[in-house]
Amino acid sequence: MPTLSIPGRFSGLEKIREFVGQFAKEAGMSDSAVYAVQLAVDEACSNIIEHAYGGEDVGIIDCTCVVKDESLMIIIRDHGKSFKPEEVPPMQKDVPLQKVKSGGAGIYLMKQLMDEVTFEFNKDSGNVLTLVKYLDK
Repeated sequence: MPTLSIPGRFSGLEKIREFVGQFAKEAGMSDSAVYAVQLAVDEACSNIIEHAYGGEDVGIIDCTCVVKDESLMIIIRDHGKSFKPEEVPPMQKDVPLQKVKSGGAGIYLMKQLMDEVTFEFNKDSGNVLTLVKYLDK
């Protein structure tokens, strides 16, 4: 499976966006679907750098893309601090943006942009985020 590994730094996010964008385009996704995939992956990797690693240059982010069963599956792995998504407070949607408390917006955004979002943690293999976007028909 094609995998891109980059150091956990914000300047590397462009490489991951290009990597997943290439697979999304090759899979036949529309421009808006390609953008949604790139935005979701960008948000996920930013969260890894900020929250799992606690800053830049602390660890590696692995991104694997697989096209199968009428979908694009993106598997993002890191070895940073784990978290339980169910413990993250949901994003406050009925509050003016300037009053929104930090937390939950990234997960909410990923779930809005992608068709499936799953988080797993294994002490040996690390944190694994799987994002799935169904192919346009």
